[in-house]
Amino acid sequence: MNEAETRAELIDSALKNAGWGVVKASRVRREVITLGRLQGAGKRAKQDIVDYVLIYRGQKLAVVEAKRRSLSMTVGLGQAKRYAEHLQTRFAYATNGDGIYCIDMHTGAEEEVAGYPSPDELWAKTFGGEADVANRWRERFGAVPFEDKGGFWQARYYQHNAINQALEAIAAGRERILLTLATGTGKTAIAFQISWKLFHARWSLAARATGEALRQPRILFLADRNILANQAFNDFSAFPEDALVRIDPETIRSRGRVPKNGNVFFTIFQTFMTGRDAEGNPVPNFGGYPPDFFDFIVIDECHRGGANDESNWRGILDLRFCQSLRAFQRPGMGRRATGARADRAPPGGGWIGRHRSLGKPRRRRDRR
Repeated sequence: MNEAETRAELIDSALKNAGWGVVKASRVRREVITLGRLQGAGKRAKQDIVDYVLIYRGQKLAVVEAKRRSLSMTVGLGQAKRYAEHLQTRFAYATNGDGIYCIDMHTGAEEEVAGYPSPDELWAKTFGGEADVANRWRERFGAVPFEDKGGFWQARYYQHNAINQALEAIAAGRERILLTLATGTGKTAIAFQISWKLFHARWSLAARATGEALRQPRILFLADRNILANQAFNDFSAFPEDALVRIDPETIRSRGRVPKNGNVFFTIFQTFMTGRDAEGNPVPNFGGYPPDFFDFIVIDECHRGGANDESNWRGILDLRFCQSLRAFQRPGMGRRATGARADRAPPGGGWIGRHRSLGKPRRRRDRR
């Protein structure tokens, strides 16, 4: 019995008997992690393909690596662990159809098991120790599908990990999040998908402690250059037209007030720096927005203006707004584009770093 036959005759039925693909909101799918390393002359190395990904309530909970029946059930153990690390699932299974070997990636515990857990059992194993409100938001976020741009966009595994890590932090009530992402990995697309899920799940600061969807959030996208704010505005075009607002000084002057009707607002730091103190120095002028107006802030290229503790721009974060997502560009390749993070921690607590979304850096370079 080859691997395909083992899967069709033994593994598929075992998963179905456990409720996978049968229980509502449970899915079993095959996933291509990478297309294979480019080798030149248009050729690629072998693809990394996960035989089974077990998904429940929008969360990837486990991977299953299958081998033909004649091999030991642990032959695929290394692959299962590697795929679980890539997809950041807590559990990995290796099987030959007859035996099933389970690995808990968090505790390191390994054992042979009699069968696959049901979707509810695996959910409880993964999230059972967490607060009910966190699980409520986790389910709400998972119920909102990614916006796939009419079928032309699909999250790569590291994008999915970054989105999921940010949403996990939000569900847990954390206020400051740092995503480390390399150049060209789709930071704006990631910020869009996070905002999309927050918007459609109706998450807000007022509701985060209860898990009740009260209203759609007000999200601020902060950049340090107009071209970046304009690009993001265009990239968020899947939102309803009346939900998107471009804040600019000229419009504020002509109308005599700041725009407040909308859900996703785009502007640059300098727009909020139009005030003057008694000596004529620039000070933050938040244009009439109350302190709790914005529920969530996305900061683009935060290693520039917003990263400096002594920067006037930092006042926008520390003195006025409540929750922030920092999209940090360079250390995906092991570069330290800013100083030590402890030195950058704002008053009242540091940023929560998310440094595993891309895995360990393959190469480090000293740029001195």
